[in-house]
Amino acid sequence: MLDERFTRSLHVEALRRSSLHAATDPAVLFQTSTIGALLDGAYEGDVSFGELALQGDLGLGTLNALDGEMVAVDGRFWRADVDGGLEEIDPRERTPFAVVVPFAAQRVRELERTETEAEVFAALDRERPAGEGASAIRIDGTFGSITARSVPRQRPPYRPLAEVVADQHVFTLSAVEGTIVGFRFPDHSDGVEVDGYHLHFADVGRTRGGHVLGFTCERGRVAVDPATDLHVELPPGVELEEHHLDADGIASLRRIEG
Repeated sequence: MLDERFTRSLHVEALRRSSLHAATDPAVLFQTSTIGALLDGAYEGDVSFGELALQGDLGLGTLNALDGEMVAVDGRFWRADVDGGLEEIDPRERTPFAVVVPFAAQRVRELERTETEAEVFAALDRERPAGEGASAIRIDGTFGSITARSVPRQRPPYRPLAEVVADQHVFTLSAVEGTIVGFRFPDHSDGVEVDGYHLHFADVGRTRGGHVLGFTCERGRVAVDPATDLHVELPPGVELEEHHLDADGIASLRRIEG
């Protein structure tokens, strides 16, 4: 069953594709499936990117068959291929896992000196009000370096994510301008989401990007949009309280997320 701390910090609602409607509240996160299901190899979803665009304009995720990393910036959806090249996603394509939000910044901090990923996260955590659940994050700036990854498209029968990530391609982008987007979820997300920070990147020209493993920001702007609700669309065969993560599963997820 879901961790009570998670359900207290966020109002979590499960729904099916037939119940989808356009989002109106910037405090509501919309998610397709769960991270636990993705870990177990559930790489086929039923929500199209056209439908996903109705739920939010900023976010991250992947494509069916785990065909690269997805990053959503300013209402446009991009796929980072196995080598980190970006291309815009056809609205008819579908996703097995994604999180989006109609982003509206509530807190903003200017980065006026070089800060490492750890320093940015520490500042975000200090500024985070007590009791805040999840939040969406956007960092626009010039980055001294970004270490990122993507994964190759999979073929059935699908392997668990921990095995797939062994084939990931890791690359470094240097002196690059662009946007990091993502989310911070509570440490007790219990297989529904990734604990802590989960971030993807797209450069300003929308030519390079991927799942962020680490970064250094030379200057920029950090914007935060706290969330009160999480709506989780469950594809056929996935239930909200399935795919619970034990201690080994949590450790595996943290290794996968970098």
